[in-house]
Amino acid sequence: MALTVAILVLMTIAIAALVLVPQLLPRRVTVDTVPDRPQAFGREMSWLAVQTEDVPKLAATLGLSDLSAANWNSGLGAIYDLELADALVFISPPIQGWTFVASVALPLPAGGSFVDKTWPLLNRLASQFSRVQYFATFPIIDFYAWARFDDGRPVRAFAAGDAGTIWDIGRSTAEERKLGLSMIELRGIRNRHGDLGGALHLHPTEDHVLGVADGWSVNPMTLEGLAFDAGVGWVVYAPQAWRAERLRVAAA
Repeated sequence: MALTVAILVLMTIAIAALVLVPQLLPRRVTVDTVPDRPQAFGREMSWLAVQTEDVPKLAATLGLSDLSAANWNSGLGAIYDLELADALVFISPPIQGWTFVASVALPLPAGGSFVDKTWPLLNRLASQFSRVQYFATFPIIDFYAWARFDDGRPVRAFAAGDAGTIWDIGRSTAEERKLGLSMIELRGIRNRHGDLGGALHLHPTEDHVLGVADGWSVNPMTLEGLAFDAGVGWVVYAPQAWRAERLRVAAA
């Protein structure tokens, strides 16, 4: 009797494993390595534009390893796939001296009760590469951001979500002002009850983010219309270190 029960238990476990394991494992990434022409990306996405053609050094600085070759079509298809997007990163082949790192898994500027993992990441990149830029546009959560480092120093960084401004570092650039992204000071009357003070920003849109990218380096939504040679990029799993993390509250 005991032997029969043991066999039934083992069979139950085996059947459960056959059913559940495929559901728990990430879907297999299918990539194509046949070189193809650059394709557009950037909407509902975050990306880095780094002025370098040294992809191994860029990947190492970002903490990425085990890169798999993937052309534009399959690489971008993977990071826009609803089942795969939050786990994968696409690194483009260099375009006019710029290499793009695109993923919805890139850290987002954070405030309040969350650890800001974006700024340290950008500082690390800026210590290794002369020009580093960051962009994020997620209309579904009303979140937009852009940042620029030149020669190791932050030149401009702005990020805003539905809760207000998260970053506002450096002076607004000519490219931002050209797009109408200006700041109006609300000084009010000193000591008057209800005085708002502070500053009022025109809330950006996805097209504004792409416009800033176009002015600073390359608007990735225009890549298909430009005359670039066929090439192959890489896909890689996003590191756990990029995941959102709440600040730890010190014990009283």
